[in-house]
Order: sequence, then structure tokens, then C-alpha cells
Amino acid sequence: MSEQLRLMAVHAHPDDESSKGAATMAKYVREGVDVLVVTCTGGERGSVLNPKMDRPEVWENITEIRRLEMERAREILGVHQSWLGFVDSGLPEGDPLPPLPEDCFALQPLEVASAPLVRLMREYRPHVVLTYDEEGGYPHPDHIMCHKVSMEAFEAAGDGSRYQEFGAPWQPLKLYYHMNFTKDRVIALHEAMVAAGMDSPYGEWLENWQGEDTKSARITTRVPCEEYFELRDDALRAHETQVDPDGRWFHVPMDLQRKIWPTEDYELVRSLLPKIPDEDDLFAGISSPA
Repeated sequence: MSEQLRLMAVHAHPDDESSKGAATMAKYVREGVDVLVVTCTGGERGSVLNPKMDRPEVWENITEIRRLEMERAREILGVHQSWLGFVDSGLPEGDPLPPLPEDCFALQPLEVASAPLVRLMREYRPHVVLTYDEEGGYPHPDHIMCHKVSMEAFEAAGDGSRYQEFGAPWQPLKLYYHMNFTKDRVIALHEAMVAAGMDSPYGEWLENWQGEDTKSARITTRVPCEEYFELRDDALRAHETQVDPDGRWFHVPMDLQRKIWPTEDYELVRSLLPKIPDEDDLFAGISSPA
């Protein structure tokens, strides 16, 4: 019997796993893949973004509440989940920007921040790793640090001369960046809604979009997962401090989403296997995990 395939998705905060790649993970879980979400921080310094939850008692207990939200989302998606244990850096705001808190994830030395992820990679032994691109998907300090530690751990986990205290080396075979929030996708959904006579939630976003769409051309892999879009949205709604159930995330009808953009998209950036053009599977080319 062949070894069970394993997927590790590394995220900065609780709720990131439900807004990036959630339908992909739900699909693979139901196809028998072992999926582990790694959450770098507890989201302690995050804002309460759902006005219905903006209450003093929520702010006072935000750490515990976000852990409970993560547990609900984990159950919905069917994944396993591990905390790296670092402290949320918060999103600096103002002009000039204030300094980051001294104890935060983003200010940890790279080898310190990467160490628990190297240990987890060697214990869990993923074949495929998902993470953010060099900009963090968007420039939150924790997202950028998540990218850095993912790249460091991917390279170091298989090197027996590094992080020797964390056991036998294990080399994942492929690493992907999330590429879901591309301008091409937003335009396609926006135009489909306008053509159907509906109010699009993306009009203002597109008007304010600065620069060219540099990420669409980087997509190497499109995973069909449209039948799991409802689970994705249910998992996202589980993070009720972070997501307004009446907000923009949920304005595009499900049937239209499935028709116009039925995939979640990725860029393959590290591979120990020959690259396959136009992949539709993160495990493409991995015929024998061992």
C-alpha cells in the first residue's frame, strides 16, 4: 500500500487558512490526503473586523476567542492544525508607522522563527507545502515573515547538517505560493456580475487597484475545487471576529463563482520533481511518496 500523501499549509494568523486555499484543502482531505494547517501566531493583536462582534468583552478575550474560531474552522475543513506559538505583530498604521512590538513574530531572528517549523516538517513529513509569496500575499509583517520562515524551513528540513536537534531530515518535494487574489480573477467575477444585472462588490476595488496584475502570469497550477466553495465560506464565517457575514466576501452567487472561476490557483516555486505544464493537482508527479 502506498504512503498517505501529506499537505502542509503555513499561515500567519487564524482565519488565513479559510481565506486562502480552503477549498483546495477540503478537496484533498475528502480524497484521503492528510492536511495540516500551521498557524504561526495567535492573532492576538488583530482587529475585530465584524461590526456585530465589536464589543468590549470580545476585545478583552480576543486570544481565546480566535483559538475557538480556529477550532471551528478546522472541524469544518477536516484538517489538522498546529500553532507555532509566536505573538501576532499587529498591522502598523499611521504616518510615520509605529515600531513593531518587541515580542512579535515579525521581529524574531529567522533561525528562531523557523526552528519550530523545521521541527514540525520533520515530524509531519509533508510532500507538498503551501505558503505566501515574497510580498506575503499582502504586506502584513506577519505574512512576510510567514513567507520567510516557510522558505527557510523548506530548504533546511531536508539538510541533516542544520537544526540537528530536531531529528532526522525530511525534504518536502514541492512548495507553492497562493495566487488566488489576482486581478484577472476579480475582473472576471466583476464583469460576470455586471452582465447578470447584479451589483458587483468589486467595482471600487478595481478602480483603486494600483499597477498591473503581475501575479496572473505566475500561476502554474489551477486546482478545480468548486464543489467545496460552500465549505470554504463556512470555515471563513467561523472566524466571526474577522469576517462580516454580510460583507463583500459573500456577495458573489455560488453558481456564478463555480461557472466563472472554479479553481484555486498557485505558483510552483520549489520542486524536486520535473515540472508539469498546466498542473491541476498539487501532487502532480508524486506517484510514490516514499
